Amino acid sequence: MINSNIFSLNTAMIGLVLVFALMFGLNSCAPAEEEIHLGYVLWDSEIASTHVVAAILEDELGYNVRLTSVDAGPMWTGLARGDFDAIVAAWLPATHEAYLEQTQDQVVDLGPNLDGAKIGWVVPQYVTVNSIDELNDYVDEFGGEVIGIDPGAGLMRASDRAVEEYDLNFNLVEGSDAAMTAALDRAYDREEWIIVAGWIPHWKFAAYDLKFLEDPLGVFGAAESIHTVVTPDLDEKAPEAFAFLNNFYWDAEDMGEVMIMVEDGVEPFDAARAWIADNRDKVEAWLP
Repeated sequence: MINSNIFSLNTAMIGLVLVFALMFGLNSCAPAEEEIHLGYVLWDSEIASTHVVAAILEDELGYNVRLTSVDAGPMWTGLARGDFDAIVAAWLPATHEAYLEQTQDQVVDLGPNLDGAKIGWVVPQYVTVNSIDELNDYVDEFGGEVIGIDPGAGLMRASDRAVEEYDLNFNLVEGSDAAMTAALDRAYDREEWIIVAGWIPHWKFAAYDLKFLEDPLGVFGAAESIHTVVTPDLDEKAPEAFAFLNNFYWDAEDMGEVMIMVEDGVEPFDAARAWIADNRDKVEAWLP
């Protein structure tokens, strides 16, 4: 009987240990049960930043992360509705100004995650035109077109204003980032004249010798920043994610390294993780 009682006691103790271990185990990985949903636009710059952020949230902080690519308008609307928890793709103060004005009571702007961004119209350096107000003298050379990106982008809204305010005899062609860079690549190889709606940071400035056309009327604004914007409840829902997103800040060179890897055929998450592995000091400074 003594041995039987000891066996029963040991069995009970083992059971309690397993229960406590399971409880504490579940608590220790609680963030993994929390999903962070990130929205982003399919610009190479935002593909790079969003995948770096997603990889850190998953690998370093243990969250489940879901990514959804949308146009700029639906990205902001989705964030305001709570469909997304955060974006790291808000171009301010000019490009996404209208979207922020519409949603500012439903979102929280955590400030810049990258400074020195710029939008405008871009041409190869071999093009002898230097300013938008010269373009009507060279309609035929450019084929009467400005090659744009997705129609919901703030850059396209500014481009529409540029056509109007400069009274240009040009058509603005809607498309995508990929279509724009493909058109640029074809023209550049043939040394043809082309205008594209462009921005920095972007890998094309490393791949080609390009310049922004001067904008005397200031339609495209001055230098901008890319901001992180989140839902108002994120700090309560996922405090570690909130703290990390609040700390996240890098520069155009960092972003460019990821963009070039992706352009060279590396999957975005693989490129993000490679950059993270090579920049542990920066990543550690972002973590809560």
